[in-house]
Amino acid sequence: MATYEYSCKRCGSFDVKLPMGTAPSEQVCPRCANSARRVYSSPAIAFTSPAVAGLRELEEKSRENPAVVTRVPPKDAAPRPVHPAVARLPRP
Repeated sequence: MATYEYSCKRCGSFDVKLPMGTAPSEQVCPRCANSARRVYSSPAIAFTSPAVAGLRELEEKSRENPAVVTRVPPKDAAPRPVHPAVARLPRP
């Protein structure tokens, strides 16, 4: 079963579960019984984690207004911790 989204001009959007490939272009609204048109959207976007949704939002914002780098970022002041398993390996 696939979930299809429909939009009613009066009530807004609602979902209908139907067998894949059988969704009509119009469906009866369950609240007001008016005709509702099918909305085509990306699959499962509404069910992503908040972290992924936030990253997508940042990526979309950067398309219109990209961040411009004006200088080289400073190096880390503190040395990175070395894992004990590799601490005794020779360093260049």
